[in-house]
Amino acid sequence: MIAPLPAAARPFVAFPALLREHGIAVAPEQTTSFLMAVELLGPRSIEHVRRAAVATLAPHPEQRARFDALFDMHFLGALAEPGDEDFAPDEEMSVQEDSGSREILIGEEVNETGQAATGSEALSVRRLRTIDDSDALRRFGRALPAALPRRRGYRHRTARRGPMVDLARSMRDAIRHDGEVMSLKRLRRVTRPRPILLLIDVSGSMKQRSDANLALAHTIVQAVPRVEVFTFGTRLSRVTRALRRRRREQALEDASGLVADWDGGTRIGDALQAFLAVPRFASYARGAIVIVLSDGLERGDPATLVTAVARLAARAYRIDWLTPLAADPAYRPETEALRLIAPRLASLSDGGSTARICRHILSLGGTQAA
Repeated sequence: MIAPLPAAARPFVAFPALLREHGIAVAPEQTTSFLMAVELLGPRSIEHVRRAAVATLAPHPEQRARFDALFDMHFLGALAEPGDEDFAPDEEMSVQEDSGSREILIGEEVNETGQAATGSEALSVRRLRTIDDSDALRRFGRALPAALPRRRGYRHRTARRGPMVDLARSMRDAIRHDGEVMSLKRLRRVTRPRPILLLIDVSGSMKQRSDANLALAHTIVQAVPRVEVFTFGTRLSRVTRALRRRRREQALEDASGLVADWDGGTRIGDALQAFLAVPRFASYARGAIVIVLSDGLERGDPATLVTAVARLAARAYRIDWLTPLAADPAYRPETEALRLIAPRLASLSDGGSTARICRHILSLGGTQAA
């Protein structure tokens, strides 16, 4: 019988497999050498692991940028910080923390005006503006927990009616009545709100909505316990931890520091593929309400976006795509990418203002628990 792989070694064995999935050839002997190098170094930092990986897995110079991006996504995601338990209570789900992991995608042009989608990567730091709709967001945050679709959990609680008998309570009641069973106590399953996965486009063509969408994401993170927030443009960045800060100004300042591709290009398909390539990230979509805040002006290969959305839809409860372009009731998707993914979406709705986005999210509560 083959001995099970130690838990500590699994991230190191999984990394060469991740490289092979993304077109970087790694032989089995190189995987073994990588494990031996890590053991020999007794790494004290993540950079020691990176050096061992470069030395033994030997990426081609032309693939080094992709190699480093995959390394950051995989190993920075594996280094969880204690006390981060959101999403973990979802019975079968087991995920870990990641801070600002990203997929590096180099484009060919810079979007100076922020009015059109481009394929370029503009790395910058930006200070988010203060949003004036605090009262509306506060009302939205109070209404959100009760408005979300719910799913059946595995826990039970007492109820006047239910499909299961609470044997323990029924027996205790019978003892109080000298062994006579007066009535059978019942149990029913507890329902719980479905998790939310927010994917926010911060590319140049969404420049006018980026600040307000991050402020809305902060409100959702504060109101609901199981939320994950990612931004994408030419990179993928996880900003959930920053948005957990109670003070909005501090949370948005921290989040802005994690995002390096403000107002740059639009590579939605590549960003979603990067998201799905990391098992910890992909698990966030399981049974979740996925809300994409993007205009859908994809500059990458539409086939990549179609494949990524199909994989995402297979995991998620539903996908709602909210675009500012849908403010017109007669709106129809004009880009090839949006037309191809439309059948996979639960809705393609107006995301042109915070009020409309809030109304759409609150309207999801009519969905039955499943």
